[in-house]
Amino acid sequence: MSHTFFQSVNQRLQRSELAVPGSNPDMFEKAIKSEADYIFLDLEDAVAPKDKLQARKNIIEALNDIEWQKSGKTISFRTNGIDSHHMYRDVIEVVEKAGKHLDTILIPKVGVPADIYMVEALLTQIEEAFGITEPIGIEALIETALGISNVESIAASSRRLEAMHFGSGDFAASCQASTFEIGGLNPDYQGDQLHYAMSRIVVACRAYGLRPIDGPYGNFKDHEGLEAAAKRASALGYEGKWAIHPSQIDIVNSVFSPSSAEVDQAKKILAALKEAGESGKGAVSIDGKMIDAVSARMAENLVKKNNEVQSKISIR
Repeated sequence: MSHTFFQSVNQRLQRSELAVPGSNPDMFEKAIKSEADYIFLDLEDAVAPKDKLQARKNIIEALNDIEWQKSGKTISFRTNGIDSHHMYRDVIEVVEKAGKHLDTILIPKVGVPADIYMVEALLTQIEEAFGITEPIGIEALIETALGISNVESIAASSRRLEAMHFGSGDFAASCQASTFEIGGLNPDYQGDQLHYAMSRIVVACRAYGLRPIDGPYGNFKDHEGLEAAAKRASALGYEGKWAIHPSQIDIVNSVFSPSSAEVDQAKKILAALKEAGESGKGAVSIDGKMIDAVSARMAENLVKKNNEVQSKISIR
C-alpha cells in the first residue's frame, strides 16, 4: 500500500438514484415513497427553458416541506450547467432558502477542477452567511470528452466532492459517437464503447475516496437491457446507477445489493482466513480455490456493503 492514501470522503448508500424533474412537483411525493436510496431534483435537462424559474421555486418548497432524510432518502438537486446563466442563481437561491435540508449538489458537465471550485466557493460563503453547520456535499457529473480527459484532477479537486457520475448520453454526443443510445451499447461496435470512460471514472473515484455512480439507461421499458447495464457497471466497481423511471428502481437496487449467497461466501472466506491466521498460515484453500489477504479485502468490501443495505432497510 502506498504511503499516499485518500480516505473515503463521505459514505452514503447510493445503489439507486431517482431523477425527478423540478418542473413536476406531483412526482415529489411519489419519489419519497419509492425504494430509491437517493433522489435528485432536477433543474437541468429534464426541465424546459421556460420552466426553469418555476422549477427552482418548486424545489425550494419541496426541500422545506418534505422530510426527505427522515424517510431514509439522501436528497440532492442538479443545477443547470456552469455555461448557463441560470446556474449561479440555482445555487444561491436553493441553498440560501433551503440549504439546511440539502445533502448534496450535483453539477452537470464538469470539465475541469475549476468548475468544482466555483460551486464550492459559493457554498462556503452561503453556509457561513446563513449558519448552515452541516457542509453540503458536491457531486460531479462527468459527461464530456473534456471531463474524462481531466477526471483524475477533478477527483482530487475538493474534499467537499463526494461522488462522480458518468453521463453516457452527453459523453457520446461530445465524442461525436455514432449512436442514439443512452446507457446502452451500439450493436455496430464489437466491443464496449463506454468501457474506457467508465473505467477511468471508477479508478479516479477509488483513488481519491469518492463514490462512482453510473448514469441513466434511457430505454426505461427495456428491463433486460437496464439489468445488463447495471451489472456491467457493478462489475467495474460502481456503487449504483440512476433511475429515470420508478420501474427501474427495484432492478438497480437488486444488482447493487449483495445476494445472500455472496454474503455467505464472503463470511466463509473471512472465517477460514481467520482460522488460518491463528494457525500461522497466510493462505488457505476453499472449494478448490486459493484465498489470501486480498480475498479478505474483497470479502470485507462485500460484507460492509451488505451491512449498509440492511441498515438502510431497517430505517424504512
